[in-house]
Amino acid sequence: MRARTGIAFALPALLAAAMPSQALAHASDRGHVLLLPTGYYSAGGALAVAVSFLVLALVPPRFLARLWAQRLTLFPPGEGARTATSLLSFAGFAMLLAAGFQGSRDPLSNPLPLTIWTLLWVGMTLVQGLLGDVWAWLNPWHGPCRAMERLGVARKKIILPQRLGMWPAVVLLFAFAWFELVYPAPDDPEKLARAAGLYWLASFIAMLLFGHAEWSRRGEFLTVFFRLLSRFAVLGRDDAGRLTLNWPGARLLAIAPLPRSGVAFVLLALSSVSFDGLSKTFFWLGLIGVNPLDFPGRTAVMASSTAGLLLSFAILGAVFLLAVRLGDRIAGSPHPKNSAGLLVWSIVPIALAYHLAHYLASLLVDGQYALVALSDPFARGWNLFGTAGMQVEAAVTAGAGSAWVLWNIQAGGIVAGHVLAVLVAHGLAFRLYGDAGRATRSQLPLTLLMIGYTVFGLWLLSTPSAG
Repeated sequence: MRARTGIAFALPALLAAAMPSQALAHASDRGHVLLLPTGYYSAGGALAVAVSFLVLALVPPRFLARLWAQRLTLFPPGEGARTATSLLSFAGFAMLLAAGFQGSRDPLSNPLPLTIWTLLWVGMTLVQGLLGDVWAWLNPWHGPCRAMERLGVARKKIILPQRLGMWPAVVLLFAFAWFELVYPAPDDPEKLARAAGLYWLASFIAMLLFGHAEWSRRGEFLTVFFRLLSRFAVLGRDDAGRLTLNWPGARLLAIAPLPRSGVAFVLLALSSVSFDGLSKTFFWLGLIGVNPLDFPGRTAVMASSTAGLLLSFAILGAVFLLAVRLGDRIAGSPHPKNSAGLLVWSIVPIALAYHLAHYLASLLVDGQYALVALSDPFARGWNLFGTAGMQVEAAVTAGAGSAWVLWNIQAGGIVAGHVLAVLVAHGLAFRLYGDAGRATRSQLPLTLLMIGYTVFGLWLLSTPSAG
């Protein structure tokens, strides 16, 4: 299933209480306790984040800005095929829904849960964050909406009130996290098919009413989530629409601040993944009075899991806002314009790193199951892509050697994500204050938060867990 992320003392533990967890199809959880010197890893990771802050304090911000502004202009990508690829994606989604209702009841044999929880939520997230906005071409709503517009349906749109901001997307992201981490059977193919089908239909109606672009920007949580992550990717576009190759995270430095609802969305995305890891640790199960060696099932802990998901989001949000406010006061600007909305972009590298660390084992194993299931979606002996008879190598995550490799990839990803976050935060602070000294001072509280979250993440990766 997913990797863990968390800190061994009070604040990090509280920060972690805000993330979700999965069920049946995430059958590749770490089933052993690491015997590596994880304390040294945690200390080294914290030191790496701290040193990166100290180095940045000595480097002229304008030099860093010139370095990050360097990019390679490639070519203007054609837009003509986007509707066609979206329609193909919609057709594939319809086939998956049919498989959910008519295919195997085994979540590791049915392509719907494997596609949604592994290929989409894990794989597509990493593709978006590392390469760019591939989702814009695979979005299953764009093509159908364009088709309806050409037929003259709902050309006159209802205006979505600006005061709503991105709160619709925040609510839907929380509902998704709750379904994934709290609902007793998120991997049941039929129940997942019903939920996914209703969500697609509701989103389609909202897009017809408010406009595809407007609802995708403020309401449809997958598009909002993927678009936010794509801002970190190495591939982007310039003002002329041409594809560009950039440093990772460089495009975040020139981005507009997010509204309060956007800040909440980013923090919820990070807190939910963190709670997913925390919710299976012996530490969390002990807090809610559950014997980790005799787990009673999700139904018995729905109330505590829901509370933990909410609490983790609230605590992370409060600590982040407190760090930003303290930074403002240290810098001598108690009320700068929307500093939280700008600095929250520095959380994007951390969210991406946690996603990689938390879901890496699931991607490696369940991704193989997905390839097998997609070749025979209705369990009728088909072999559409020649992978139906492929042998799933679950041992890729088992054994001491694999554990060592996975741990180092996960730990390295968490540390690298936090170091990049410090880099981005420093650049954004200089943009906010316009003075190197004030920008550096303002980042002290946020850097301490990032150091704590680094230790917390590495602790979650190594602490005993159940399930």
